[in-house]
Amino acid sequence: MSESTITRAAATPAPPPLSRHAADTARLAAPLAIAQLSQMAMGVTDTILLGSLSADALAAGGLGAGIFFVIVTLLQGVLSSVSVTVANARGAQADHRVPHIYWTGLALSVLLAIPAFVLLSFAQPILLAFGEPAALAHDVGAYTGVLRFASLGSLIGVGMMRSFLPAIGAAKRLLWVSLVGVVFNGVLNYGLIHGAWGLPRLGLLGSATATTVTVWLSAIALVALLHGRQRFKHFVVAKRPTMPVMSELFSIGWPVAITYGVESMLFLCTGLFIGLMGEKPLAAHQIALSVSSVTFMVPLAIAQAANVRVGYWMGAGNRVAARHAGFVALGLGVAYMSMSGLLFTVAPHAIVGLYLKLDDPANAQTVSIATSLLRVAALFQIVDGMQTIGSGCLRGLKDTRVPMLAAAFGYWAIGFPTGYLLAFHAGFGPRGLWWGLAAGLASVAVLMTLRFERRTRHRPST
Repeated sequence: MSESTITRAAATPAPPPLSRHAADTARLAAPLAIAQLSQMAMGVTDTILLGSLSADALAAGGLGAGIFFVIVTLLQGVLSSVSVTVANARGAQADHRVPHIYWTGLALSVLLAIPAFVLLSFAQPILLAFGEPAALAHDVGAYTGVLRFASLGSLIGVGMMRSFLPAIGAAKRLLWVSLVGVVFNGVLNYGLIHGAWGLPRLGLLGSATATTVTVWLSAIALVALLHGRQRFKHFVVAKRPTMPVMSELFSIGWPVAITYGVESMLFLCTGLFIGLMGEKPLAAHQIALSVSSVTFMVPLAIAQAANVRVGYWMGAGNRVAARHAGFVALGLGVAYMSMSGLLFTVAPHAIVGLYLKLDDPANAQTVSIATSLLRVAALFQIVDGMQTIGSGCLRGLKDTRVPMLAAAFGYWAIGFPTGYLLAFHAGFGPRGLWWGLAAGLASVAVLMTLRFERRTRHRPST
């Protein structure tokens, strides 16, 4: 919902036309998408700068950052409940509840940071238990040993504030802080890795230190911008966290975290099985996954916008407007992903050429596999966008437990077996595993969409 719309109170909000739904969803989703792309850009910057140090540093830093990302992202799923709870209260004209949700959400962030800190502290023995080389496990343990101190900052800045700010019409703060953070992170990474500008030369640990500092400064900046604006101060007046609100946030959020987990595990297992096929198929998989991850940021932002807008209209007691908000968001997502899918179909070689030299004979097999995976991703894109937006719409209804079960069923009862059979028994190789991903995502997309349609269907009075 746009800042002008979401901050305007009305006793009985009238349902807007579909064009207004589309415009408000796009305005809310745009800064969220750019903020998420900026977060990805930080990871790319870290990778490039670590690669300039050494291949070993790149491997350790990449694995350490990946472990941090998975752990923190799962816990951020719990905090996704903040956005719908705030939007619901705003729609119900119960703005007095918002400060309670805000401070309770911050308290929940602190509690969630504890398991993240502990897990990251034991990265080295965990990796050794899985048979990773001792030198790699040591370096990753050292890297996550620094990065663990970013856990709370990430949960506040990315988890809590990225849920709270859009729900009160302040999403643009995320945009500017994220863009500045990308530049600051890159400069500080270079300085601490190589000892430039009088900074200490920390090598591998310099990257982890720079990321930790950037994460914390971004979180502090978002909190300061929120508290410093008179327009939003009534949302953050000091209130004591309460157990009923904590229970409500956790009850809505923990199934979202599980949903994130079952999807992440599907992609992780797919990568592991492709790795069994050799280095070139795995490289092709990473290229296709990297490209599709970038385009996925837009429907992910639309899902977050749908979460807020559906929650707002449900809080206002207007089921029809909530339904329209959800289906307009789905339409926008399908339209965007169809265009990106078309690009994957007509120009796969040009896309792969951004990663590899196409005229190098040594890359021929990787290029061939990667282009074939991008063609599968053309369909993959559409259903992936549908399932994440459908999930966001259902979160707007505070409906997260059944969608969690639907996701587990779609990914692991349909997606994984389909991919395994196509890859290893039907001879499709990497493409088979990607068709399995597409099948799993498609089944979840259908289940999420049908459930949203059913939950928002008009029920005539008797």
